[in-house]
Amino acid sequence: MEAFAALLDRLAFEPGRNAKIRLLTDYFARTPDPERGFALAAITGELRFREAKAGLIRGLIAERTDPVLFRMSYDYVGDLAETTALLWPKAASQGAPAPTLSSVVKGLATGSRAELPRMLAGWLDALDENGRWALLKLITGALRVGVSARLAKTALARLGDLEPDAVEEVWHGLAPPYAGLFAWAEGRGERPVSDDPTPFRPPMLSHPIDQAEFAALDPAQFLAEWKWDGIRVQAASGRDSAGRLARRLYSRSGEDISAAFPDLLEALDGEAALDGELLILREGRVQSFNVLQKRLNRKAASRKQMAECPAHIRVYDLLALDGEDLRALPFARRRALLEEYIARRAHPRLDISPLVAFDDWETLAAARLDPASAGAGEDAAAVEGVMIKRADSPFLPGRPKGHWFKWKRDPYLIDAVLMYAQRGHGKRSSYYSDFTFGVWRAEADGDRLAPVGKAYFGFTDEELIQLDRYVRNNTTNRFGPVREVAHGADGGLVLEVAFEGLQRSTRHKSGLAMRFPRIHRIRWDKPAAEADRIETLAALLGPESG
Repeated sequence: MEAFAALLDRLAFEPGRNAKIRLLTDYFARTPDPERGFALAAITGELRFREAKAGLIRGLIAERTDPVLFRMSYDYVGDLAETTALLWPKAASQGAPAPTLSSVVKGLATGSRAELPRMLAGWLDALDENGRWALLKLITGALRVGVSARLAKTALARLGDLEPDAVEEVWHGLAPPYAGLFAWAEGRGERPVSDDPTPFRPPMLSHPIDQAEFAALDPAQFLAEWKWDGIRVQAASGRDSAGRLARRLYSRSGEDISAAFPDLLEALDGEAALDGELLILREGRVQSFNVLQKRLNRKAASRKQMAECPAHIRVYDLLALDGEDLRALPFARRRALLEEYIARRAHPRLDISPLVAFDDWETLAAARLDPASAGAGEDAAAVEGVMIKRADSPFLPGRPKGHWFKWKRDPYLIDAVLMYAQRGHGKRSSYYSDFTFGVWRAEADGDRLAPVGKAYFGFTDEELIQLDRYVRNNTTNRFGPVREVAHGADGGLVLEVAFEGLQRSTRHKSGLAMRFPRIHRIRWDKPAAEADRIETLAALLGPESG
């Protein structure tokens, strides 16, 4: 556990991608099985402990320290695991050997709810501050050390001569602690074989493009399609060794989300793998992302949710069919096979994403600006931009250069006033980096700021330091870990906020919900009284959908 804690500590404060990979690869190389396998599972989010909750941690620390001291410390530190690790009192048993990562995983997996407080307290007693912090992060599933599952698999691949995509190909169907996977990576064993009839296939991703880059591209070599405002999914169906049909739906990152969308699984049969966009369709029309969110991040869906928000896949690509891997074929050929497949299936839950007709880049630019007139019709409001794909491109995992490009519509911009701030997590836990902002709204007693969104990215490290300093120097009130920042017509900080879209919402006080808000620029030059008004945002709303 101590070596794992040291790894997490280093990763949390290491900003460089390549440096993180080196730290992980070194850890994997010098750590024996099964410790390294459980560490990989923890970092990739494959460990889940049903009984371990944040309330348990609060209960344990409440028994051992003054509650007022805990509240003040939590307010200052801003992170439950770190606060508890620092406040945990030294125990007589602290000389006991520290638990191993594998023993912790086994204890959490097999122990009962009644046993958990005693086990956790014993482990905390035996660990130092850093070990306690790592343990608490592990059991709550919130490591937040700036390492994605893909990055961890890349580090694993570097134990030998593997490509990260080769690891992705065999990942699903394997279980911690991955002894066979490490043996293969180190050249000591065969490639792990999975009998999963519905494997996840690593997705192909695109590169952003701007108008200046089109001069180097020949439009005759590309096809274009709409980029829809949903979530990228992969739908797979196949038969197991007993001939039984299996169906599975994956997110872009490879998470199995089948249980949340049983209404989609019925559309899958035979042996096929589809790459597409998960949307909500009502009466043949694509609904807003705000409607789709009602179905996301749920373990299961009720009949009412499925009836009110019927799920749909708008298919982009055909990756496999009848046991044949099609990814090496050119995109144009896969597209032709996909059209045949969708026509043959004729299922109301599946349709094909239409191509955008163009002869030159100017025509495509016009289509991007006016999707309704270029074939998107009544679904134009759900178009995020266009995807541009080489006609001869195979389906390559990762983000290969020169094959696929995304040309998103320009973001919306507003000037809003900073109202509240909260500390971030991981390496940002010492900085106020989560910002709530508002715009002006007329009320009976005059103009007041109405909160319209929250953003925690878009700024540089230097700007983060400036924003953190501003928050500390201009705090007027505190609500637990949240600071209220001075804001009013005669003083306040204006932020230029970029966002992708806007929807009406009953869950927000302003009645509006932003899509992907981020800080675009700090307007040190602009008085708060000149920030935008709620009417400016309301004017951006199209007709209501859902």
